[in-house]
Amino acid sequence: MGDSIFTCCYVPPHPPGEGETAGSRRAAIMASNSTNIPSDKRFLVFFDFDETIVDETSDDIVVQTAPGQHLPAWLKDTYQPGRYNEYMQRVLAYLAEQGVTESDIRGSMEKIPATPGMLTLFQFLRTRPPQDFEVVLLSDANTFFIEAWLRRAGARQLFHRIFSNPATFNRDGRLVLRPFHSHDCVRCPSNMCKQVIVRDYVARRMQERGRPYQRVFYVGDGANDFCPATALGPRDVAFPRRDFPMHRLITETHEAVPGEFKAVTVPWSSGEDVVQRLRKMVAE
Repeated sequence: MGDSIFTCCYVPPHPPGEGETAGSRRAAIMASNSTNIPSDKRFLVFFDFDETIVDETSDDIVVQTAPGQHLPAWLKDTYQPGRYNEYMQRVLAYLAEQGVTESDIRGSMEKIPATPGMLTLFQFLRTRPPQDFEVVLLSDANTFFIEAWLRRAGARQLFHRIFSNPATFNRDGRLVLRPFHSHDCVRCPSNMCKQVIVRDYVARRMQERGRPYQRVFYVGDGANDFCPATALGPRDVAFPRRDFPMHRLITETHEAVPGEFKAVTVPWSSGEDVVQRLRKMVAE
């Protein structure tokens, strides 16, 4: 990921909470396959989840499990900009108080439709030679929502790693959500800077592999996907969903400061657009 732009500073995750070890927290955060990732992968692909893999925002969908399918005004009024993770912790606590069960939440996630062409893209990645793609999911949703959807879609095994806010059900049946980490990036919400995660992951994997990837790809849609995409180098490719915030921010950057955004930019409306570009690149 050469010629990258680094604009954030990493702060280690906060100490584990009561009854939680650093190891258990890391395991929850990683939500990874137990097997080691082979070191022969040619390309690294990052995916966002909400409105990239699925065609909705999972946090909006879970609200539909509430009585009347909406939240009370007093709860909505507790939201503070940049503190969305804390707000969702309160939302999930409210849902538990209203009798919403693990089964209800899982069912709501399983019904979310995939974005157009996304399952075709997954099938393309799945059927490529094993040395082609290392696939990583990076989302500000949470591990429970993501795992529920991927398993229902039969796509869990495609992903070598999942980085998201850890979420598990406690003994009282409440889905307990925690922040992924802390950081100093002014662009991103307090609980997650995706660029910090991307830089850390790529650096660690390059050390393990002993060589860089041929290219790094990033498939996303939101404003929080723009930040990690700025760390991509000129051989890498950013795939922003067409006319979504990530695409608009890249376009604005190109216009304001030509050359500032290094990666090749390929907007997509369907996962099939991504397949077409990847098919050309793996043949190079």
